[in-house]
Amino acid sequence: MDAAQDASFQAALAAEYAALVRTVSEFDGRLLTVKSWSVTLSLAGLGLGFQQEHYALFALAAATGAAFWLIEAMTKRHQVRYYPRMRQIEAWAAAGSEVRLGDVPLSAPRIDAAWTAVGRPDPAVALREPPREMTSDEIRRMRRQVAWLPHVFVPSAFAVVLGLVLTVLAATGVLDIPV
Repeated sequence: MDAAQDASFQAALAAEYAALVRTVSEFDGRLLTVKSWSVTLSLAGLGLGFQQEHYALFALAAATGAAFWLIEAMTKRHQVRYYPRMRQIEAWAAAGSEVRLGDVPLSAPRIDAAWTAVGRPDPAVALREPPREMTSDEIRRMRRQVAWLPHVFVPSAFAVVLGLVLTVLAATGVLDIPV
C-alpha cells in the first residue's frame, strides 16, 4: 500500500471509529430511557399495590421490572456488538504506529483499550501495553455476561425482588393486604 492509500485507509478507519463511538453513545441514551421507564413503572406498581391494597400490583411491578431488565440487557447486547470492531481499529492503529514515548508505544484511538485497562489489576502497566484485538472467547463472555452487569440489572432487579417479596408476603397474610 502506498502512502496515499495508507493515508486514505487511516482516514476511513478514523471516520468509522468516530461513527462507532457516536453509535455506542446513542445506545447509552436509549439505555438511560429504558432504565428511567423501568424505575417509574415498577415503583408506581409497588406504590399502587399499597394504595389500592391489592397484592397483584406487586406481582405486576415485579413483571414490569423483569421486562425492562430484559429489554435493557438485549439493548446492551446490541451495543456491545460494536466493541470488538472498535478494539480492532485501535489494535490496527497501534500496530501501524512507530511513535514512542521512551519505551511506551503510542497510538490513537485507544478509548476502549484504556477503559479495559483501568479494570485490570495493574492499570498503569495495562495502559502502557498496545491495544490488542478481542478474542472470540472474550467477545462471547462479554455478550453472555451483559445482563448481570450491575449498571444493567440495577434497579430493575431490585423491583423484581421487592415485587416478588411483597407478593409472597401479601399472599401468605404477613402484609395486611387482601388477597
